[in-house]
Amino acid sequence: MQKRNTQQRRDAIVNWVNDNGHAQVDALAKLFGTSEVTIRKDLSILAQQGMLVRQLGGAAPVSTASIALANSAPSLPAPQKRAIGEHAADLLHDNARIIIDCGSTTETILPYLRAFSRMVVMTNSLKTANYLTEQDNEPTVLMTGGTWDKQSQSFQGHMAEKVTQAYSFDYAFIGAAGIDVERGTTTFNELTGLTETMASAAREVVIMAESSKLDHRMPNLELPWKSITYLITDGDISPAVKQAISDQGVTVLIATPNGV
Repeated sequence: MQKRNTQQRRDAIVNWVNDNGHAQVDALAKLFGTSEVTIRKDLSILAQQGMLVRQLGGAAPVSTASIALANSAPSLPAPQKRAIGEHAADLLHDNARIIIDCGSTTETILPYLRAFSRMVVMTNSLKTANYLTEQDNEPTVLMTGGTWDKQSQSFQGHMAEKVTQAYSFDYAFIGAAGIDVERGTTTFNELTGLTETMASAAREVVIMAESSKLDHRMPNLELPWKSITYLITDGDISPAVKQAISDQGVTVLIATPNGV
């Protein structure tokens, strides 16, 4: 009965949004006599099904999808990038304790977390936290806290590092602005402290990065190869570069889109 009522409510939400245009979460909660948390989960599921478009504070009909969105869920990545997220999720299991750094590539793992139960996920990204808390199979979500950094769109700083140090994780999923074959991951941003702390707090460190990042030569070393367990990238990486990174003690995994 509960399942049927849930589906009936979601069908009614779609009809109401299509008839009335953009709808706010609080208004929908009052209209359908349920909590705002439930409505957010409904909207997230309906958006994934393509029934409506999630917007800041609510939803809109699919026909208005050209409106600038502030979607709490990650935008759909290219197949090659999405494959990196799927491959990263293959490392996981029920009850896993993981930390996910901010970034468009690390976000690609999020849809695949629904396959696991009783997970604990820490992140410094509001976008990632919002996405996770709107899922039916919601993990325990932890935030690093800290100071908001506009450039990285994430929380950084000493307090974020201190909170992260208080936990231990099975995996840390971290992106890379650039990759230096000889040194490790690199960046222009000097705020590398939290990334280093995330890596130190995890048993295994997984770098999720497209092979194009090998073309980005940046001055600041973020994580040396000795701190990295896996590099998950795409098939455009050359055999010579793959071997050079493997020689540093890193397991290089090639993610291939389905059907390729």
